[in-house]
Amino acid sequence: MMRAPIRSSLRSRDSSSTSTDPDPKERIKDCCRKLVAFMCTQVGVGGLVVGYAIIGAFGFIMIETQGPISSAVCSQGSIRKQYADELWFSTASNRTVNVFDKTAFYTLSNRILRRYQDNFTSSYKKDSCSGLTPTDLWSFPAAMMFCLSVFTMIGYGTLVPQTAWGKGVTVIYAVLGIPLYVLYFLNMGKVLAQTFRWLYTWLHECTGKRKPGQRITVPSTACLWVTFGYVLGGSIMFAEWEGWDYLDSAYFCVTSLCKIGVGDLVPGWTHGDLTADSQTKLIINFVYLLLGMGLIAMCYDLMKEDVYVKARELKEQFIQIVDAVHYQIETCCASETTD
Repeated sequence: MMRAPIRSSLRSRDSSSTSTDPDPKERIKDCCRKLVAFMCTQVGVGGLVVGYAIIGAFGFIMIETQGPISSAVCSQGSIRKQYADELWFSTASNRTVNVFDKTAFYTLSNRILRRYQDNFTSSYKKDSCSGLTPTDLWSFPAAMMFCLSVFTMIGYGTLVPQTAWGKGVTVIYAVLGIPLYVLYFLNMGKVLAQTFRWLYTWLHECTGKRKPGQRITVPSTACLWVTFGYVLGGSIMFAEWEGWDYLDSAYFCVTSLCKIGVGDLVPGWTHGDLTADSQTKLIINFVYLLLGMGLIAMCYDLMKEDVYVKARELKEQFIQIVDAVHYQIETCCASETTD
């Protein structure tokens, strides 16, 4: 007699539990939403940029090192000998050129040396005269620096893809990576700005300069001093590593952080070739530039707030001046009518 009610209650409980359980598709969608929301946060965007650079580095290493190895030998020696012979035979066999005719000798020699110079530079760009294989050139730190220079729009040009696949992937990688870098720039600027604003407010409270209820705004001069200190620290570090003078080192830091990317000076590269002991320098250079661009974003955010506050104060002062002038005009007019 009691089995039927028990079975019916169990069925109703099962039906209610199955009706309240979420659908597996909804669970997947919910997890995807949470993942996207986390990736759009400050921490997520920073990790996404680093992960994007790591994935790109492995991809370019695979593409550039698996391509056909060029069998071209560094031909600068043969080019030099060829033009030296041409210079000798041209001046020796030409009757109009002799040691007594300086103008003719200089004209013929300059023409030959100009062609030698053009041929030498074009051959240097095509041939690898450093003795390094594509595997040596496309090491992981070097590939990371290449990826950073692509999606941050620095573009040093010291390491470039040689294969058709590498060039095509670079285009796609840049198109997808530049918006990601802009998102990182904005989010990292907010995080660092909040941190620096809190530190600046805490220092005012410790020194007793903050009045009750006063809003503390970081001045633009403080942002400029922070940027100057960061550039100075990088200049000293790279100057000690690379043997540069401090002007060249500061020149590299400023052109890199401003995303000019001249490419004539890059830590870890000597005469355009990647040295074997420069892997650590490239990694530290990667971290320095990534943090430095976040610092530039922080200064942009803080200076924007400072300019906004000063503009609002200027507007209030202007309104007070206009009201005072208007009051004076009304007072003068009232006194003239009473007279």
